[in-house]
Amino acid sequence: MKKRMTVLLLAVILAAMLLSYGAFLLAAAQRDPELIGMAAMRGLLCLLTLLPLAVLAAVLLARAQTKRLADPLNSMDLSHPEQTALDRELAPLAGKLKEQNDLIADQMRQLREESANRESQRREFTANVSHELKTPLTTISGTAEILRSGMVRPEDVAHFADNIYRESQRMTTLVSDILRLSQLEEAVPAHKKEPVDLYGIAQEVLGWLQEAAAAKQVTLSITGTHATVLGSGKVLSEMIYNLCDNAIKYNRQRGWVKVTVRVSGGQARLTVTDTGIGIPKEHQERVFERFYRVDKSHSREIGGTGLGLSIVKHGAIFHGAEIFLRSYPDTGTVVTLVFPKPDAEAAAPQDAETLRN
Repeated sequence: MKKRMTVLLLAVILAAMLLSYGAFLLAAAQRDPELIGMAAMRGLLCLLTLLPLAVLAAVLLARAQTKRLADPLNSMDLSHPEQTALDRELAPLAGKLKEQNDLIADQMRQLREESANRESQRREFTANVSHELKTPLTTISGTAEILRSGMVRPEDVAHFADNIYRESQRMTTLVSDILRLSQLEEAVPAHKKEPVDLYGIAQEVLGWLQEAAAAKQVTLSITGTHATVLGSGKVLSEMIYNLCDNAIKYNRQRGWVKVTVRVSGGQARLTVTDTGIGIPKEHQERVFERFYRVDKSHSREIGGTGLGLSIVKHGAIFHGAEIFLRSYPDTGTVVTLVFPKPDAEAAAPQDAETLRN
């Protein structure tokens, strides 16, 4: 405040001196024109004297204005900038800072929620894996204990050995599925993307499942056209295998499973339709979660690791594909994979060595 008063005083003095000098020149011109030259020289000396004062006044005024603007900024609470009293020129700055703070707070909240979700999923996954491994290990341990005790008749040894083999195979399958799922989640570079024929892969997978389908009296069929997808043939095979395997396992006797491959709007689409038991609506959003089973008791009778549809989901993410599920209890299920449009180069016709089935 004192500096501003000093600057104003200097400005008043400078203005008074300039006015006095103007009046002096006017009076001199009226009395004697020859005095104008002398008056001009005196005026020049006066201006040279006043110039440092003018510069000093400008410097002091600038410092005072800068301090007036900087003091509120230095004392501003960056967590709540809107609570700081600012000049009209700086008010928009406080608004921008508040918007940035709100955005950062929202992002931090999302990160905390995601971290909590990941931790919850990790614990759930660990518990599920432990449970899934404990069941066959308990069976193997119990069967081995009976064999070791000598209580088994020689003709029954093969039956107990078969139990051990079946449970060990179940563990092997579970570990393999966990490894596949881990690789897909981490986008392991081992899965190289290249142009592949989706129809050819689906046709090959159905060939692998013919025996299982025949045992369940389920008819397998494929229809549609060849469609090129930029992806991993191995991962696509696993995705289609798990979809069709589920469609067979949860089907009814003398039911059917149909695979359709087509191209719509430049996008390849693979649809698996079955006449199975269907999925209740309240479970449909969770069936692609790891180890999630709609009917746990029925699922254990049928077999499987509970990771098949989760592998499908992460395989779709790996390929940038979308999954659409429609299911009606006691009617059947329709699962559709929609793949993104391939690049022009990838979509061009490929020779037999490039198109991998």
